[in-house]
Amino acid sequence: MARGRKSPEEALGVEADELELPSEVRRGAVWRVALLLDRINDMRILLLGGTWFLGRAVVNAACERGWEVTTFNRGRSAPDAPGVQPVHGDRTRREHLERLAGHGPWDLVVDTSASEMSPRQVLDGARALGSAAQHYVYVSTVNAYKGWPHERLTEASPTYQAPADADRGYGAELGTTIHYGMQKAGCENAVLSVFGDRASILRPGVILGPGEYVGRLPWWLRRAERGGAVLAPGRADQTVQPVDVRDLAAFALDAPPGTFNVAAPLGRNTMEDLLTACMRVTGDRGRLVWVDDDTLAKHGVREWTELPLWRTAHGTWAVETGLAQGAGLASRPVQETVIDTWAWLRGGNEPVSHPRWDEHGLDPAKEARILAEVAAR
Repeated sequence: MARGRKSPEEALGVEADELELPSEVRRGAVWRVALLLDRINDMRILLLGGTWFLGRAVVNAACERGWEVTTFNRGRSAPDAPGVQPVHGDRTRREHLERLAGHGPWDLVVDTSASEMSPRQVLDGARALGSAAQHYVYVSTVNAYKGWPHERLTEASPTYQAPADADRGYGAELGTTIHYGMQKAGCENAVLSVFGDRASILRPGVILGPGEYVGRLPWWLRRAERGGAVLAPGRADQTVQPVDVRDLAAFALDAPPGTFNVAAPLGRNTMEDLLTACMRVTGDRGRLVWVDDDTLAKHGVREWTELPLWRTAHGTWAVETGLAQGAGLASRPVQETVIDTWAWLRGGNEPVSHPRWDEHGLDPAKEARILAEVAAR
Protein backbone atom coordinates (compact mmCIF):
# COMPACT_ATOMS: atom_id res chain seq x y z
CA MET A 1 0.00 0.00 0.00
CA ALA A 2 1.01 3.64 -0.04
CA ARG A 3 4.05 4.64 1.95
CA GLY A 4 5.30 1.07 2.14
CA ARG A 5 2.15 -0.56 3.53
CA LYS A 6 1.82 -4.32 3.23
CA SER A 7 -0.68 -6.08 1.04
CA PRO A 8 -3.77 -7.52 2.79
CA GLU A 9 -2.31 -11.03 2.76
CA GLU A 10 1.04 -9.81 4.08
CA ALA A 11 -0.70 -7.84 6.84
CA LEU A 12 -2.45 -10.99 8.03
CA GLY A 13 0.37 -13.41 7.40
CA VAL A 14 -1.97 -15.70 5.46
CA GLU A 15 -2.71 -16.44 1.84
CA ALA A 16 -6.37 -16.17 0.84
CA ASP A 17 -6.21 -19.68 -0.67
CA GLU A 18 -5.44 -21.14 2.74
CA LEU A 19 -8.93 -20.28 4.06
CA GLU A 20 -11.58 -22.95 3.54
CA LEU A 21 -14.20 -20.67 2.00
CA PRO A 22 -15.52 -20.01 -1.52
CA SER A 23 -12.91 -18.05 -3.46
CA GLU A 24 -14.67 -14.65 -3.67
CA VAL A 25 -15.84 -14.78 -0.05
CA ARG A 26 -12.38 -15.96 1.04
CA ARG A 27 -10.67 -13.09 -0.72
CA GLY A 28 -13.20 -10.61 0.65
CA ALA A 29 -12.72 -11.87 4.20
CA VAL A 30 -8.96 -11.45 4.01
CA TRP A 31 -9.34 -7.99 2.51
CA ARG A 32 -11.81 -6.73 5.13
CA VAL A 33 -9.80 -7.95 8.10
CA ALA A 34 -6.65 -6.42 6.63
CA LEU A 35 -8.45 -3.11 6.15
CA LEU A 36 -9.55 -3.17 9.78
CA LEU A 37 -5.96 -3.65 10.81
CA ASP A 38 -4.74 -0.92 8.49
CA ARG A 39 -7.27 1.62 9.79
CA ILE A 40 -5.16 1.91 12.91
CA ASN A 41 -3.05 4.05 10.58
CA ASP A 42 -4.28 6.80 8.27
CA MET A 43 -5.51 5.73 4.87
CA ARG A 44 -4.83 7.99 1.92
CA ILE A 45 -7.41 7.90 -0.82
CA LEU A 46 -8.01 9.70 -4.10
CA LEU A 47 -11.51 10.43 -5.38
CA LEU A 48 -11.88 11.03 -9.10
CA GLY A 49 -14.88 13.33 -8.80
CA GLY A 50 -15.98 13.84 -5.22
CA THR A 51 -18.28 16.86 -5.38
CA TRP A 52 -21.77 15.42 -5.95
CA PHE A 53 -23.99 12.43 -5.22
CA LEU A 54 -21.92 9.22 -5.15
CA GLY A 55 -18.60 11.04 -5.16
CA ARG A 56 -19.67 13.25 -2.26
CA ALA A 57 -21.04 10.23 -0.39
CA VAL A 58 -17.67 8.47 -0.74
CA VAL A 59 -15.88 11.59 0.49
CA ASN A 60 -18.21 11.87 3.49
CA ALA A 61 -17.75 8.21 4.40
CA ALA A 62 -13.96 8.41 4.13
CA CYS A 63 -13.74 11.61 6.15
CA GLU A 64 -15.94 10.10 8.86
CA ARG A 65 -13.34 7.35 9.16
CA GLY A 66 -10.60 9.92 9.58
CA TRP A 67 -8.95 9.10 6.28
CA GLU A 68 -6.90 11.59 4.29
CA VAL A 69 -8.86 12.41 1.13
CA THR A 70 -7.69 14.01 -2.10
CA THR A 71 -10.27 14.88 -4.75
CA PHE A 72 -9.64 15.51 -8.43
CA ASN A 73 -12.23 17.32 -10.54
CA ARG A 74 -12.62 20.40 -12.69
CA GLY A 75 -14.05 22.47 -9.85
CA ARG A 76 -17.16 23.42 -11.83
CA SER A 77 -20.14 21.28 -10.78
CA ALA A 78 -20.17 21.92 -7.03
CA PRO A 79 -17.92 23.16 -4.23
CA ASP A 80 -15.27 20.85 -2.86
CA ALA A 81 -16.25 19.03 0.31
CA PRO A 82 -14.87 20.38 3.59
CA GLY A 83 -11.82 18.55 4.84
CA VAL A 84 -10.50 17.29 1.51
CA GLN A 85 -7.34 18.22 -0.35
CA PRO A 86 -8.69 19.35 -3.72
CA VAL A 87 -6.70 19.11 -6.92
CA HIS A 88 -8.40 20.73 -9.90
CA GLY A 89 -7.86 19.58 -13.43
CA ASP A 90 -9.36 17.89 -16.46
CA ARG A 91 -9.00 14.12 -16.49
CA THR A 92 -9.22 14.07 -20.28
CA ARG A 93 -5.84 15.85 -20.43
CA ARG A 94 -2.80 13.68 -19.87
CA GLU A 95 -0.66 16.49 -18.52
CA HIS A 96 -3.28 17.12 -15.80
CA LEU A 97 -3.28 13.42 -14.92
CA GLU A 98 0.48 13.36 -14.68
CA ARG A 99 0.39 16.40 -12.41
CA LEU A 100 -2.23 14.67 -10.26
CA ALA A 101 -0.05 11.56 -9.88
CA GLY A 102 2.61 13.73 -8.30
CA HIS A 103 0.30 14.31 -5.31
CA GLY A 104 0.35 10.59 -4.44
CA PRO A 105 0.89 7.93 -3.41
CA TRP A 106 -2.52 6.67 -2.31
CA ASP A 107 -3.78 3.46 -0.78
CA LEU A 108 -6.95 3.63 -2.82
CA VAL A 109 -8.43 5.38 -5.87
CA VAL A 110 -12.21 5.49 -6.24
CA ASP A 111 -13.44 6.51 -9.67
CA THR A 112 -16.99 7.89 -9.62
CA SER A 113 -16.71 10.39 -12.47
CA ALA A 114 -16.18 8.35 -15.63
CA SER A 115 -19.79 8.08 -16.80
CA GLU A 116 -19.10 10.19 -19.89
CA MET A 117 -15.53 9.00 -20.43
CA SER A 118 -14.34 6.79 -23.26
CA PRO A 119 -12.31 3.67 -22.42
CA ARG A 120 -9.23 5.36 -23.85
CA GLN A 121 -9.62 8.30 -21.47
CA VAL A 122 -10.07 5.98 -18.49
CA LEU A 123 -7.01 4.05 -19.67
CA ASP A 124 -4.94 7.25 -19.70
CA GLY A 125 -5.95 7.94 -16.12
CA ALA A 126 -5.25 4.40 -14.95
CA ARG A 127 -1.82 4.47 -16.55
CA ALA A 128 -0.99 7.80 -14.93
CA LEU A 129 -2.00 6.45 -11.51
CA GLY A 130 -0.69 2.90 -11.91
CA SER A 131 2.41 3.44 -9.78
CA ALA A 132 0.82 6.07 -7.53
CA ALA A 133 -2.00 3.93 -6.10
CA GLN A 134 -2.25 0.48 -4.58
CA HIS A 135 -5.88 -0.27 -5.41
CA TYR A 136 -8.37 1.11 -7.95
CA VAL A 137 -12.15 0.93 -7.52
CA TYR A 138 -14.05 1.65 -10.72
CA VAL A 139 -17.80 2.28 -10.46
CA SER A 140 -19.29 0.79 -13.61
CA THR A 141 -22.93 -0.26 -14.18
CA VAL A 142 -25.14 -3.28 -14.88
CA ASN A 143 -25.49 -1.83 -18.40
CA ALA A 144 -22.16 -3.51 -19.13
CA TYR A 145 -24.04 -6.83 -19.26
CA LYS A 146 -25.45 -7.93 -22.60
CA GLY A 147 -28.49 -9.36 -20.82
CA TRP A 148 -29.60 -6.30 -18.87
CA PRO A 149 -32.52 -5.58 -18.44
CA HIS A 150 -33.93 -8.77 -19.98
CA GLU A 151 -32.13 -11.53 -18.07
CA ARG A 152 -31.31 -12.49 -14.53
CA LEU A 153 -27.70 -11.49 -13.91
CA THR A 154 -24.72 -12.77 -11.99
CA GLU A 155 -21.13 -11.61 -12.22
CA ALA A 156 -20.57 -14.51 -14.64
CA SER A 157 -23.14 -13.21 -17.12
CA PRO A 158 -21.73 -12.16 -20.51
CA THR A 159 -20.72 -8.53 -20.90
CA TYR A 160 -20.26 -6.41 -23.98
CA GLN A 161 -16.82 -6.44 -25.51
CA ALA A 162 -14.76 -3.33 -26.17
CA PRO A 163 -11.00 -2.75 -26.17
CA ALA A 164 -9.36 -0.84 -23.37
CA ASP A 165 -8.28 1.90 -25.79
CA ALA A 166 -11.64 2.34 -27.57
CA ASP A 167 -12.65 5.90 -28.38
CA ARG A 168 -16.00 7.53 -27.72
CA GLY A 169 -17.43 6.43 -31.03
CA TYR A 170 -16.81 2.72 -30.54
CA GLY A 171 -20.14 0.88 -30.93
CA ALA A 172 -22.16 4.02 -31.65
CA GLU A 173 -23.65 2.52 -34.81
CA LEU A 174 -25.34 -0.19 -32.70
CA GLY A 175 -27.69 2.18 -30.89
CA THR A 176 -27.68 4.08 -27.60
CA THR A 177 -28.15 1.14 -25.23
CA ILE A 178 -25.50 -1.14 -26.72
CA HIS A 179 -23.12 1.76 -27.26
CA TYR A 180 -23.33 2.75 -23.60
CA GLY A 181 -22.84 -0.84 -22.45
CA MET A 182 -19.83 -1.26 -24.72
CA GLN A 183 -18.28 1.95 -23.47
CA LYS A 184 -18.65 0.88 -19.83
CA ALA A 185 -17.27 -2.60 -20.54
CA GLY A 186 -14.31 -0.98 -22.31
CA CYS A 187 -13.71 1.28 -19.31
CA GLU A 188 -13.65 -1.77 -17.06
CA ASN A 189 -11.07 -3.35 -19.35
CA ALA A 190 -9.02 -0.16 -19.24
CA VAL A 191 -8.77 -0.27 -15.46
CA LEU A 192 -8.08 -4.01 -15.39
CA SER A 193 -5.36 -3.72 -18.03
CA VAL A 194 -3.34 -1.53 -15.66
CA PHE A 195 -4.34 -2.60 -12.16
CA GLY A 196 -5.25 -6.26 -12.74
CA ASP A 197 -5.85 -7.97 -9.40
CA ARG A 198 -5.45 -4.62 -7.66
CA ALA A 199 -8.79 -3.47 -9.12
CA SER A 200 -12.40 -3.69 -8.01
CA ILE A 201 -15.17 -3.34 -10.58
CA LEU A 202 -18.53 -2.36 -9.08
CA ARG A 203 -21.68 -2.72 -11.18
CA PRO A 204 -24.60 -0.95 -9.50
CA GLY A 205 -28.07 -0.67 -10.97
CA VAL A 206 -30.25 2.21 -9.78
CA ILE A 207 -28.67 4.42 -7.12
CA LEU A 208 -31.02 6.42 -4.88
CA GLY A 209 -30.61 8.55 -1.78
CA PRO A 210 -29.87 12.09 -0.62
CA GLY A 211 -28.31 14.16 -3.38
CA GLU A 212 -29.83 12.20 -6.27
CA TYR A 213 -29.51 14.21 -9.48
CA VAL A 214 -31.42 11.93 -11.88
CA GLY A 215 -34.78 12.74 -10.29
CA ARG A 216 -36.36 9.31 -9.85
CA LEU A 217 -37.07 9.19 -6.13
CA PRO A 218 -37.48 12.98 -5.82
CA TRP A 219 -40.23 12.86 -8.44
CA TRP A 220 -42.13 10.15 -6.58
CA LEU A 221 -41.79 12.07 -3.32
CA ARG A 222 -43.11 15.30 -4.83
CA ARG A 223 -45.93 13.39 -6.50
CA ALA A 224 -46.88 11.76 -3.19
CA GLU A 225 -46.78 15.17 -1.54
CA ARG A 226 -49.45 16.47 -3.94
CA GLY A 227 -51.77 13.70 -2.76
CA GLY A 228 -55.01 12.53 -4.32
CA ALA A 229 -55.16 9.38 -6.43
CA VAL A 230 -51.56 8.47 -7.27
CA LEU A 231 -50.97 6.23 -10.28
CA ALA A 232 -48.88 3.28 -9.14
CA PRO A 233 -47.40 1.34 -12.08
CA GLY A 234 -47.48 -2.39 -12.72
CA ARG A 235 -47.59 -4.92 -9.89
CA ALA A 236 -47.47 -3.94 -6.24
CA ASP A 237 -45.38 -7.03 -5.45
CA GLN A 238 -42.73 -6.31 -8.09
CA THR A 239 -39.28 -6.65 -6.53
CA VAL A 240 -37.10 -3.53 -6.69
CA GLN A 241 -33.38 -3.37 -5.94
CA PRO A 242 -32.18 0.24 -5.76
CA VAL A 243 -28.99 0.67 -3.75
CA ASP A 244 -28.66 3.56 -1.33
CA VAL A 245 -25.85 5.88 -2.38
CA ARG A 246 -24.35 5.71 1.11
CA ASP A 247 -24.23 1.91 1.06
CA LEU A 248 -22.52 1.92 -2.33
CA ALA A 249 -20.06 4.53 -1.03
CA ALA A 250 -19.17 2.44 2.01
CA PHE A 251 -18.68 -0.66 -0.12
CA ALA A 252 -16.47 1.25 -2.54
CA LEU A 253 -14.11 2.01 0.35
CA ASP A 254 -13.97 -1.61 1.51
CA ALA A 255 -14.40 -3.69 -1.65
CA PRO A 256 -11.78 -6.38 -2.22
CA PRO A 257 -10.35 -6.95 -5.69
CA GLY A 258 -12.84 -8.51 -8.07
CA THR A 259 -16.11 -7.75 -9.84
CA PHE A 260 -19.32 -7.19 -7.90
CA ASN A 261 -22.96 -6.44 -8.64
CA VAL A 262 -24.10 -3.79 -6.18
CA ALA A 263 -27.83 -3.66 -5.50
CA ALA A 264 -30.29 -4.37 -2.71
CA PRO A 265 -30.96 -8.07 -2.04
CA LEU A 266 -33.35 -9.82 -4.38
CA GLY A 267 -36.88 -10.13 -3.04
CA ARG A 268 -36.48 -7.90 0.00
CA ASN A 269 -38.31 -4.77 -1.16
CA THR A 270 -41.20 -4.25 -3.55
CA MET A 271 -42.56 -1.35 -5.57
CA GLU A 272 -45.37 -1.14 -3.02
CA ASP A 273 -42.82 -0.81 -0.21
CA LEU A 274 -41.15 2.08 -1.99
CA LEU A 275 -44.30 3.97 -2.97
CA THR A 276 -46.01 3.39 0.38
CA ALA A 277 -42.95 4.84 2.09
CA CYS A 278 -43.19 7.90 -0.20
CA MET A 279 -46.84 8.36 0.74
CA ARG A 280 -46.23 8.02 4.46
CA VAL A 281 -43.21 10.29 4.73
CA THR A 282 -45.00 13.08 2.84
CA GLY A 283 -48.06 13.00 5.09
CA ASP A 284 -50.39 10.30 3.67
CA ARG A 285 -52.23 12.81 1.52
CA GLY A 286 -53.46 10.38 -1.08
CA ARG A 287 -53.90 6.76 -2.09
CA LEU A 288 -52.13 4.47 -4.51
CA VAL A 289 -54.09 3.24 -7.52
CA TRP A 290 -52.34 0.32 -9.20
CA VAL A 291 -52.55 0.31 -12.98
CA ASP A 292 -51.45 -2.71 -15.01
CA ASP A 293 -48.68 -2.70 -17.59
CA ASP A 294 -50.99 -3.15 -20.57
CA THR A 295 -53.06 -0.09 -19.71
CA LEU A 296 -49.95 2.02 -19.29
CA ALA A 297 -48.58 0.78 -22.61
CA LYS A 298 -51.89 1.59 -24.34
CA HIS A 299 -51.55 5.18 -23.14
CA GLY A 300 -47.98 5.38 -24.38
CA VAL A 301 -46.43 5.85 -20.93
CA ARG A 302 -42.64 5.70 -21.27
CA GLU A 303 -41.07 3.11 -19.03
CA TRP A 304 -38.29 4.14 -16.66
CA THR A 305 -38.81 7.89 -17.16
CA GLU A 306 -42.46 9.03 -17.18
CA LEU A 307 -43.06 6.69 -14.26
CA PRO A 308 -39.60 6.37 -12.70
CA LEU A 309 -38.41 2.90 -11.70
CA TRP A 310 -41.23 1.19 -13.64
CA ARG A 311 -39.96 -1.18 -16.30
CA THR A 312 -41.52 -4.37 -17.64
CA ALA A 313 -38.34 -6.14 -18.78
CA HIS A 314 -37.87 -9.39 -16.88
CA GLY A 315 -34.35 -8.75 -15.66
CA THR A 316 -34.63 -5.14 -14.54
CA TRP A 317 -34.74 -6.11 -10.88
CA ALA A 318 -33.16 -9.58 -11.12
CA VAL A 319 -29.54 -8.89 -10.21
CA GLU A 320 -27.76 -11.38 -7.97
CA THR A 321 -25.75 -9.65 -5.25
CA GLY A 322 -24.50 -12.55 -3.13
CA LEU A 323 -20.83 -11.92 -3.95
CA ALA A 324 -21.01 -8.30 -2.82
CA GLN A 325 -22.90 -9.24 0.34
CA GLY A 326 -20.26 -11.86 1.09
CA ALA A 327 -17.58 -9.21 0.56
CA GLY A 328 -19.20 -6.81 3.04
CA LEU A 329 -21.98 -4.92 1.24
CA ALA A 330 -24.63 -3.79 3.71
CA SER A 331 -27.89 -2.56 2.21
CA ARG A 332 -30.38 -0.54 4.23
CA PRO A 333 -34.16 -0.93 3.71
CA VAL A 334 -35.66 1.20 0.95
CA GLN A 335 -37.87 2.92 3.52
CA GLU A 336 -34.80 4.46 5.16
CA THR A 337 -33.60 5.75 1.80
CA VAL A 338 -37.00 7.34 1.20
CA ILE A 339 -37.11 8.99 4.62
CA ASP A 340 -33.61 10.43 4.33
CA THR A 341 -34.11 11.65 0.76
CA TRP A 342 -37.28 13.46 1.80
CA ALA A 343 -35.46 15.05 4.73
CA TRP A 344 -32.74 16.17 2.32
CA LEU A 345 -35.28 17.71 -0.05
CA ARG A 346 -37.20 19.35 2.80
CA GLY A 347 -33.97 20.83 4.06
CA GLY A 348 -33.85 23.11 1.05
CA ASN A 349 -31.16 21.14 -0.75
CA GLU A 350 -30.95 21.03 -4.51
CA PRO A 351 -29.18 18.39 -6.61
CA VAL A 352 -26.51 19.31 -9.09
CA SER A 353 -28.22 20.43 -12.29
CA HIS A 354 -28.39 17.60 -14.80
CA PRO A 355 -30.37 17.11 -18.04
CA ARG A 356 -31.68 13.70 -16.93
CA TRP A 357 -33.81 15.36 -14.25
CA ASP A 358 -36.20 16.76 -16.86
CA GLU A 359 -36.73 13.32 -18.42
CA HIS A 360 -38.60 12.04 -15.38
CA GLY A 361 -42.21 12.42 -14.40
CA LEU A 362 -45.74 11.93 -15.71
CA ASP A 363 -47.80 14.93 -16.80
CA PRO A 364 -50.71 15.40 -14.33
CA ALA A 365 -53.26 15.59 -17.15
CA LYS A 366 -52.06 12.31 -18.62
CA GLU A 367 -52.15 10.69 -15.19
CA ALA A 368 -55.71 11.94 -14.65
CA ARG A 369 -56.87 10.47 -17.99
CA ILE A 370 -55.46 7.06 -17.16
CA LEU A 371 -56.92 7.06 -13.66
CA ALA A 372 -60.33 8.11 -14.99
CA GLU A 373 -60.32 5.17 -17.39
CA VAL A 374 -59.37 2.75 -14.61
CA ALA A 375 -62.10 4.13 -12.32
CA ALA A 376 -64.76 3.75 -15.04
CA ARG A 377 -64.16 0.02 -15.49
